[in-house]
Amino acid sequence: MAHSDEEEDLIAGHGVVLRAKNGDVIRYDPSGLVLRLADRVVEDLALRLPDRVAAPVAASSADAPDLPDGIDAWNARADGDWVTFTARLKGDQGVRGFRAHVEGGDIIAETNGPVLGLLGVGGARAALATRVPARYPHHIVAPADDIGAVGHAGIEVAKACDRLEHLREMTVDALVAQTVLDWRMADFRPLPLFFTRVETDASVTAADLACGKAVENLLVAARNLRASAELMGKKSKVLAVTLDFALEDHSESASAYRDGMLATMEAISEGLWALGFDRPLFVARFESALPDVAPGPALEGQWELSWSHGDHRLLHSAPAYMFALDAYDRPTDAARQQQAEMTASAIAEAATWKCPTLHLAEVEGTTLRVAARADGALVLDEADPLGAGDGAGFALAGCENGSEIKGIRIAGDDPQTLLIDLSKAPEGTNLRLCYATNSPGALRDAWQLDSATGVTLHRWALPASLPITGGRNA
Repeated sequence: MAHSDEEEDLIAGHGVVLRAKNGDVIRYDPSGLVLRLADRVVEDLALRLPDRVAAPVAASSADAPDLPDGIDAWNARADGDWVTFTARLKGDQGVRGFRAHVEGGDIIAETNGPVLGLLGVGGARAALATRVPARYPHHIVAPADDIGAVGHAGIEVAKACDRLEHLREMTVDALVAQTVLDWRMADFRPLPLFFTRVETDASVTAADLACGKAVENLLVAARNLRASAELMGKKSKVLAVTLDFALEDHSESASAYRDGMLATMEAISEGLWALGFDRPLFVARFESALPDVAPGPALEGQWELSWSHGDHRLLHSAPAYMFALDAYDRPTDAARQQQAEMTASAIAEAATWKCPTLHLAEVEGTTLRVAARADGALVLDEADPLGAGDGAGFALAGCENGSEIKGIRIAGDDPQTLLIDLSKAPEGTNLRLCYATNSPGALRDAWQLDSATGVTLHRWALPASLPITGGRNA
């Protein structure tokens, strides 16, 4: 039963000091005086007093969530269905924050910003991975579907999943994430959380790839990226989609290859857009060593795609001829690290990245004038670190009168044009100028990067097979 004001006056230790018509103004109780102030007075006091935040109440040890067993961790905090904490764990990341789900599973790095997706699609070579542990195991993860970073190989449709797990193997995409983390660690910048998955299938042509299980499963991976980020209360972003489908292609023509890859990019872009992601950045390596290793149309198709890719954001990170191969024509471990570094550089410098690309070859007497486009002046590397030889990777194809290349130089009137001196005016019904189509080249620009493998990486020109046409004075 509630007490009236008069009844409270009779309670020991309680009383009224000042009462007005609208009620008590000053009362007292065992804790002291209690003032009832007008709203206007309260507002005036709020303006005069500095901001004061109530001191946090220290949680008792009984209220603190349990930490995962067997690790050097402290400062546990509950965050919904997660426990966040500080720990010293295996990896190059040092002492930092982590999170673990209350239901168990792998420990994940606690990071600022969105969860970054590095997704890949292609043929069998795209799934090449080495069973080495990640040096940032809690920062480079995959969907927790017990498949790993290399995907389903087109055998089955991927399943929905909103949890994450550590990698059991390192794909090139995972090495890209590791490279970015190395760079950020060295610069004392925030370390993001990377979600990686590459999906492949047995497509015979680029057109098949566009409507195959690899693309379907890649979009499931993107959905899982979004779901896993939402479970942690974070946003998600597809940083890049890597394309690795050239050596497997058996398209009938260069245009068929190009159109198939355009269809693949469109299917991925539309699928990501439907999931709420922006149209992605696509990154590919330019595969060469043709015609001995891959069908001819893929070479010209890649070249056409390099400058004619519609409204898709497509970059070629590097030509494949710069990377060493083992006895089984697979990139060596050092080469895979270098591939990752070139891809990471292309992503980081996406606004300006461009490998030198040859566009036009015109004959003027005994001189070939070759126009290129690059991010800066062309460089003919006299040191020839890739072993291109005297021709710097250039050769005449379809020449029927024995004309030979005698010298190559940069044009004095245009730093993005080459002049190739010939022994005689070339003749042939299908006369072409080839660059690095089945051998390395020595043409690059001035960009360079010190690789973790101990060598200096350069941005080499993309392979090309250009029809030779008559020049202005032909």
